[in-house]
Amino acid sequence: MSPRQFRYLALGDSYTIGEGVAEDERWPVQLATKLRTQGIPLENPEIIAVTGWTTDELAAGIDKARPRGPYDFVSLLIGVNDQYRGRCLDKYRQQFRDLLQRAIAFSAGDASRVLVVSIPDWSVTPFARGRESATIAAEIGSFNAANREETERASAAYADITPLSGTQGKMVVEDGLHPSGKVYTAWTKLALPIALAMLR
Repeated sequence: MSPRQFRYLALGDSYTIGEGVAEDERWPVQLATKLRTQGIPLENPEIIAVTGWTTDELAAGIDKARPRGPYDFVSLLIGVNDQYRGRCLDKYRQQFRDLLQRAIAFSAGDASRVLVVSIPDWSVTPFARGRESATIAAEIGSFNAANREETERASAAYADITPLSGTQGKMVVEDGLHPSGKVYTAWTKLALPIALAMLR
């Protein structure tokens, strides 16, 4: 009898769906591929993510998609569009907390199977030229501080990919904003040992 295939649910926005890159370059897909090479029998991720989504729009998207748990692994990356649209930090924290609790519920209540990924800093990208880059970076930092605090409070795992944003600024897709497949490979390399520890 073949081993049971682990199930993976990836929740997010343009960074999770991989705006502007091929399907196999999306970081959740790259991560699943890498995990399989490490002996983890993981299915391709079920992705609920749309470019431009904020926290409340992701929540509505989950309601519409109605994913059926339990999942063995859940990732969550959300918040850049809340920052971009000038949303209140306290409101973001509340809605992120709700999404995190939903992610944990999808993993049968096991927070140790949930990986939160930080928001990248888009202030370093060509798209941000002519904008207040210092303000953008500071706001992204505040949003990440909030999502990290909520993640640690819930005892889920956290992958801080934000320091890799400098690379993202040099390697973007045609829109001058979203990361290239090579940048997502760097994210995958950072997230891999965390995911391996979860699933072994």
